[in-house]
Amino acid sequence: MIATLPPGAQVPDWARGGEPLTSASWTAEETSVVAPAELVPTDVPRAGPFHAVQIEGPLDITLTGVLSGLLAPLAHARIPVITLSTYQTDWILVPVEFVERAANLWRYHGHQVDGLPSVAAPLAHTEKESP
Repeated sequence: MIATLPPGAQVPDWARGGEPLTSASWTAEETSVVAPAELVPTDVPRAGPFHAVQIEGPLDITLTGVLSGLLAPLAHARIPVITLSTYQTDWILVPVEFVERAANLWRYHGHQVDGLPSVAAPLAHTEKESP
């Protein structure tokens, strides 16, 4: 789930240590928290649920085009996503109702997809040589 809290809010206890991913971001307008659906209280404004797909890492921070290569097929198929980056890798949050379709599209486009759609699993980035 992605939940919204008031600007400047502290990270609540429910948003700490969830698996496979928990993330908090602050802007002047809001505090956003990504956490497993079962941890987000029902009275907190939220969207989801999403399936968290991890790009197999660690990735060299200077790599370019990793996300665009994975997101372009989904955009073309009109599958909405949210992306997050950590120091070592990237995450794609796919609405649960689109997970199987997203996995099939990635496979069709030559990406190795392990374990989807049943569990959050690493997605290996496949670099293609330039002509």
